[in-house]
Amino acid sequence: MKGKLLVFSAPSGSGKTTIVRHLLAHPELNLEFSVSAATREAREGEVHGEHYHFISLEEFKQHIKNEDFVEWEEVYRDNFYGTLKTEVERIWAQGKNVIFDIDVAGGLRIKKKFPNETLAVFVKPPSIDELKIRLKKRSTESEDKINMRIAKASVELATAPQFDTIIKNYDLDTAKEEAYRLVKEFVAPQPPKAE
Repeated sequence: MKGKLLVFSAPSGSGKTTIVRHLLAHPELNLEFSVSAATREAREGEVHGEHYHFISLEEFKQHIKNEDFVEWEEVYRDNFYGTLKTEVERIWAQGKNVIFDIDVAGGLRIKKKFPNETLAVFVKPPSIDELKIRLKKRSTESEDKINMRIAKASVELATAPQFDTIIKNYDLDTAKEEAYRLVKEFVAPQPPKAE
């Protein structure tokens, strides 16, 4: 039996990763994190197979040729991210639901491919200015990289209506509660309707 697919997408700095971590801490939701493949170098503290499957550009392109991906995208030049079919199959084989912390384009591709099994959630930041503040606080990237992410965020925000639901992350605790409620309703087996 196939599990459910829970897609959390948002511009960088919206809080989607924090929300996904919160949901993974609830065993009753029966979630397993989908580890994406990426061609970028691991950042300090990132572990291969846990944060990402770090693979070479050549390997990634071979996987594309072999149609091994559920979805993939060239996010920045020669910087590819994708979800391997084997990753989803591995989680479903454990009888679990798959949760994705994924960019907007990838999230919409998964929804399109598995329309009935997927709940696609867009996490909306309070504003572009707030996003910029959050990205600067992280201090993991250069000013140029931050500006690139901000430009991308404006485009991503326009896709929000294509998702099943939007969580406005103005207050993190409220956003976490809302995400929990949505996921619980989606993964809970529906009782048969009385005639």
